[in-house]
Amino acid sequence: QFRLVESGGGLVQPGGSLRLSCAAAGFDLENYAIGWFRQAPGKAREGVACISSNSATTYEDSVKGRFIISRDNSKNTVYLQTNSLRPRGKAVYYCATKWRVCTFYGTGRYAEMDYWGDGARVTVSS
Repeated sequence: QFRLVESGGGLVQPGGSLRLSCAAAGFDLENYAIGWFRQAPGKAREGVACISSNSATTYEDSVKGRFIISRDNSKNTVYLQTNSLRPRGKAVYYCATKWRVCTFYGTGRYAEMDYWGDGARVTVSS
């Protein structure tokens, strides 16, 4: 049974950082891609960052140079280091997985993912 659990969310001031974790259970993450997505209230969910099974990474333009996605297969976990967070208010960050590769099309659009976590809430506010 595929299960993804996000953690590390919380309240952070603009310009601050958070490290989000996505722990996989019930399957071996090694052959799977993991993507991070976010959704603000009233808005569509958008792709943020993706790491394929070969560790190739893709980022949405607005987070390039500020966010870093990484994976530790020995811990069956993928991380999203978020830096220089902008005052976007509240958003839920989700991780999701699919076999080998995840694909972003730009402007937050992405190819369908197979399994999703329940999300971690992030609030960027002073």
